Amino acid sequence: MHRLIRPRTRTVAALLLSAVGLLACQGTPQRWATPEVAGMVQAKSGWQLQRQGVAAAHPLAAEAGAQVLREGGNALDAAIAAQLVLALVEPQSSGIGGGAFLLSWDGHQVLAWDGRETAPAAVTPALFLGADGRPLPLPQAIASGRSVGVPGTLRMLEAAHRRGGHLPWARLVQPAIELAEQGFAVSLRLHQSIAASAQLRADPAARAFYLDPQGQPWPVGHRLTNPALAAVLRRVASEGADVLHRGPVAAAIVARVRQHPQGPGAMTEADLAGYRPLQREAICTDWRDWRVCGMPPPSSGHLAAMQMLGLLDALPPTTDPAERAHRWIEAARLAYADRAQYLADPAFVDPPGGDWRSLLAPTYLRQRAALIGPRTMGEATPGQPGGVRLAFAPQAPQPEHGTSHISVVDAQGNAVALTTTIEAGFGSGLLCDGGTGWPGGFLLNNELTDFALQPTGADGRPVANRAEGGKRPRSSMAPTLVFDRRDGRLLATLGSPGGGAIIHFVAGTLQGLAEGLTPQQAADAPHLLNFNTSLSWLERGRWSPDVVQGLRARGQQVQEDEIPSGIHVLQRDPTGRGWLGGADPRREGVVAGD
Repeated sequence: MHRLIRPRTRTVAALLLSAVGLLACQGTPQRWATPEVAGMVQAKSGWQLQRQGVAAAHPLAAEAGAQVLREGGNALDAAIAAQLVLALVEPQSSGIGGGAFLLSWDGHQVLAWDGRETAPAAVTPALFLGADGRPLPLPQAIASGRSVGVPGTLRMLEAAHRRGGHLPWARLVQPAIELAEQGFAVSLRLHQSIAASAQLRADPAARAFYLDPQGQPWPVGHRLTNPALAAVLRRVASEGADVLHRGPVAAAIVARVRQHPQGPGAMTEADLAGYRPLQREAICTDWRDWRVCGMPPPSSGHLAAMQMLGLLDALPPTTDPAERAHRWIEAARLAYADRAQYLADPAFVDPPGGDWRSLLAPTYLRQRAALIGPRTMGEATPGQPGGVRLAFAPQAPQPEHGTSHISVVDAQGNAVALTTTIEAGFGSGLLCDGGTGWPGGFLLNNELTDFALQPTGADGRPVANRAEGGKRPRSSMAPTLVFDRRDGRLLATLGSPGGGAIIHFVAGTLQGLAEGLTPQQAADAPHLLNFNTSLSWLERGRWSPDVVQGLRARGQQVQEDEIPSGIHVLQRDPTGRGWLGGADPRREGVVAGD
């Protein structure tokens, strides 16, 4: 069993992440596009594991994965079991109707699995343009059949399991089946998420399942069963992921997408049958004493997070909290500017200079870091890594949403970092019963709204991340594995949900761990966000007046808001006594293991 541990004393170098106080807002409040309903913060003391464990966003999912480890399953097996349980108990964030990125370490190599959704073949760049040629309002685009991408999670997990799983596939599906049939208690976070979701209320099937006969969310503690999902998963257990891509389940998905009354989509059964997960080459970046490995495009998570950290390390050291916060914002401006300009599906867009690593080249980062001065630069313009000329228009800022993250280590030293999504809270809001006729089912994603809603810039040039048939939308998901540069030992597995803010959450967690914080302290640390926009957001009640005043003196516009991240971390204990675990206090996740 794990035991709770006391937090360590924070280092001076972590002041950027630990300046606590009240923020005095000025002007009219403006919300950032938070991907999550902010619930009550639950203080957590951290975990110590002797051999193995799972960090996941719901106790039932973490325990399902931990039990798989106890039965001799490996890290990949445990991650699959945990994810399928999350599809049931955390439907607002992920599920079999969505997509995922997975990094695995088998003791010899890092494998990067791309289960990102794809656009149906008939999709064009005008996907989200109205009759007047202007982008649809985002809520209208989300709650429609247009927004649904071809799901990839199940086929990706199955492909990864074929390559490196240990226990039988059917064993890994069983915990989710049993919970779907027997029911689980609705948590406070799920109750609050249902109450806040306009998408669920807009879809008759979802409304009938997630709300009571009076139209109210099921109360906390209500035992919710999901017969339709149980029936689909029973077939998945015996027949494999193809169940979702051919036959009656696929036909039911297509019917839900194409028969949407206001915004029918273009998905066909051929699109579902033709989906293929991809095994990509992970991008591994040397940073300080570590080698940090992450997903390549279509994910922007690793590249943008490591850009931020590389830019900060190219500047002279400082311990002034306000200056550190200012530099964090400016580094984010530069990283998000390059992200908007270059990052998209590599099957459709070439990397700048012929290599995505050009964005992390030391000479380029030093050149860009020189733009960070004593006052804000305002909105940053993209650079030219590798001397490339700009062929595309930058994508205008737009909200990104949901996701969940699972980190696993096993007793043999294998590890997984899995970030999984259906995009917005409850995705498109379309609930599919898989053709079973039973109550419940699984929610379909709205992942295609991660494409640029406006496919061209003001000058008429195309945006790299515009919608196209068969294309995978750009993502911010950043599952991360960390190794010791000297001896190659695995040191940590981590990641977070949070839409476009994932980049901040992962970069901040890496910085905290590198500067001496425990995993729990790194997950607890307050957040500061900028997306190359005029306004930056500070986590409500977590930053001192001195830091706020210092930022404003440097020309920064700042405002507080709730920032409900969902960081999950497992780190090798520096004392050699196993593993330390951390779960974000802003959500209901835990670490389970031995």
